[in-house]
Amino acid sequence: MDINFELYKVFYEVANEGNITKAANKLMISQPAVTKQIKTLEDQLGGQLFIRTKRGVILTENGQNIYNHIKQGMICFESAELEFSNLKKLETGTIKIGISTTLCRIFLLPIIRKFHEEYPNVAIQLFTDPSISMREQLKDGKIDILIAKEQSKEDNNLDYEELGMLHPCFISSRKYLDPKDIIIPLKSINRYHLLLHKRPSTTRELFEEYCKKNNIKIETKLEIASASLLEDFVEIGFGIGLATKEFVENEMKNRDILFLKTKPELPPTSFGILTLKDSIHSFATNKLIEMIRQNKKK
Repeated sequence: MDINFELYKVFYEVANEGNITKAANKLMISQPAVTKQIKTLEDQLGGQLFIRTKRGVILTENGQNIYNHIKQGMICFESAELEFSNLKKLETGTIKIGISTTLCRIFLLPIIRKFHEEYPNVAIQLFTDPSISMREQLKDGKIDILIAKEQSKEDNNLDYEELGMLHPCFISSRKYLDPKDIIIPLKSINRYHLLLHKRPSTTRELFEEYCKKNNIKIETKLEIASASLLEDFVEIGFGIGLATKEFVENEMKNRDILFLKTKPELPPTSFGILTLKDSIHSFATNKLIEMIRQNKKK
């Protein structure tokens, strides 16, 4: 049976008010229109819903039975409208963000702090899995946005918007390398003990692609999954480590670690925000993306 929802809405208000005139005023339609719609609903259902009295209307037994079901539905509709309103006003909601720990610290953390100050009831969930894995999570809808380094070949299912540039570099300690020798020819980089991030790593992947294009052979002496642990091994003189300048420059101030220059210099890497192509975001996610873009302009 295909009955117009508006008929049930009119029925619900008349039952609540117990009076057709009051229901008409609440619905902001005329009294004859309410009477007509109640009659239409009764005809379609095949039974009387109200008994007319001098004081108004009361539900018949059939009408009471229908009302009990309609009431549950109306409560659900009203609850959904309220929840949507709260989402729109950013009084509730959840944003799932994929980002590396280091990129979160140097870029996203100040933005999240400001967002949380303005919208404290919106929950933030951070995912810090490898970038390759999080791209798949983004496509599967498990995260809303991903902030990561740009890969040489981005997925056609994802939109990428550049936010800034990162600069790969090598670091060493004075225990391993004389400060006079801070310029390293890339062609002879295998003269040194080379410390790289363990795969999968976008930083390592881009470096290996660069070496392959320029016919530079590399041999890894140590693979480390953690960026901070790589710095620790560099500091104790284990070798030279591939890092990202923006990630380590603040931490290096109080540590026995040197920036090394390569000849030629390694090309910078773009980082940006990735979203699923043609996706529709929540109000909270859209607001966070807007704040990220504003931070980019600054």
